[in-house]
Amino acid sequence: MIKLTRHNQILQIISDRVVKSQRDLVKALSESGLKVTQATVSRDIRELGLIKVSSKKGIRYVTPESRVKNVREDDRLRRLVRNAVTQLEDSQNLVVVKTLPGAAQGVASAIDQANWPGVIGTVAGDDTILVVVKSSVKATAVRQRLNRLIFGEKG
Repeated sequence: MIKLTRHNQILQIISDRVVKSQRDLVKALSESGLKVTQATVSRDIRELGLIKVSSKKGIRYVTPESRVKNVREDDRLRRLVRNAVTQLEDSQNLVVVKTLPGAAQGVASAIDQANWPGVIGTVAGDDTILVVVKSSVKATAVRQRLNRLIFGEKG
């Protein structure tokens, strides 16, 4: 029963924050009230099948399923943005995304699922999306990121 609790806690921790090392995971478990050794964490990582991946936030532990899910969601967002977005503008902490008629809700959903830093949420109509962002700096970064998805890394 203790092992199951620890495994569930590990899965929760790696989904909530970036965990770069076994030492970070031992510390996070300790903060949540579970005292474990690095050897125990090493076994847990192996048993859970966790893998280290490179992300925008650096190297981190993830489940194999989340890695596949993230790749699929990134591909979906890229495909939707390239095929449907016609115009991008940012103003203050908002990004206005114009799409082909009927495409806004699908693109907005993909943006929401991407969990980009700074994005609070989206509101979609038929051909327009309002992306609400925490700050004007983040809004510009979101517009630039969407622009790169449309035109490739150099766009």
